[in-house]
Amino acid sequence: MQVLCDALAKAVPGGFILLFVDEGRPMAHLLSKAEALRRMPDSIGKLLAVWKAEEHKSEAPSYPSLPAQSLIEPLSRREVEVLQLIAQGLSNQEISERLVLALETVKGHNKKIFGKLQVQRRTEAVARARQLGLL
Repeated sequence: MQVLCDALAKAVPGGFILLFVDEGRPMAHLLSKAEALRRMPDSIGKLLAVWKAEEHKSEAPSYPSLPAQSLIEPLSRREVEVLQLIAQGLSNQEISERLVLALETVKGHNKKIFGKLQVQRRTEAVARARQLGLL
């Protein structure tokens, strides 16, 4: 525990937080123990908060992002989800069942996707999305 606290005392003031965060759960466990012993509570609290945020990010589903200039208005997360299901060949009804949405909501998402991608058909939307790196 003392070695950990000595390392923290040297690293945290210099902003070397990710060195500890990147070590994952075992480091988080050690930091929690040190926090319980009231060793450097400010630094450890900061590290644990960063670790929790990083863990939350890694658990969240990832959605492709577009370069800012690719589309005038970027697709929402839900629109990307719908687009991915379109690319898998699902019908509007199947998409509505999969995402637990009303059929009219799925059709509305389709319309927005088509407008943002400047296409007329599902196949064109998939092709354009691939071209933009969305799929």
